[in-house]
Amino acid sequence: KGFIEFFKEVEDAQLSETFWTVGLVQNLETSAINSPYFNVFLAAQVYFSDNSLLMQGTKVSDLITIMGDIHHIFPKNYLERNGIKEKSKYNQIANFTYFDTQANISVGNKAPNEYFGIVFNQCVSNEVVYGNITDMEILLDNLSVNCIPHDIVEMDYSHYEDFLLERRKLMANKIRQYYYCLQ
Repeated sequence: KGFIEFFKEVEDAQLSETFWTVGLVQNLETSAINSPYFNVFLAAQVYFSDNSLLMQGTKVSDLITIMGDIHHIFPKNYLERNGIKEKSKYNQIANFTYFDTQANISVGNKAPNEYFGIVFNQCVSNEVVYGNITDMEILLDNLSVNCIPHDIVEMDYSHYEDFLLERRKLMANKIRQYYYCLQ
């Protein structure tokens, strides 16, 4: 049902630039995990055979079907400790990603700049702490396919709203690429 609703809306919008860059970005501003927009984003990740966040060789499709967790990129408890207490804020779908269970447990409630900082450092040290990526080029590609802004390594709770907006734009662009691949 979600995919049909999404593609009907796309058809009704006549694929205007405004739909892709404004309307879809606004529609991604939701906390409904069963949102057709989030489901289409995940379908795009499956279609493109994207690796899951911080993993090389573990596909998003693997985590959806077998063993993954939905992870808050900005952890819920971290946001709450820093004054962002509204469920509709911390549970934005732009704050969600499929994540390896063990990596999710290891990251816990750390700030994004902390745990992504460790991941960026492991590309220099080759000492794996989170995920399994130890190459900067692979890491940057991994962030891109997961629609994570590359400056996440500098972000704390004060950047949360900017992060959500940037990620929604990146997610909308991935959905757009997916849509045109299906033509």
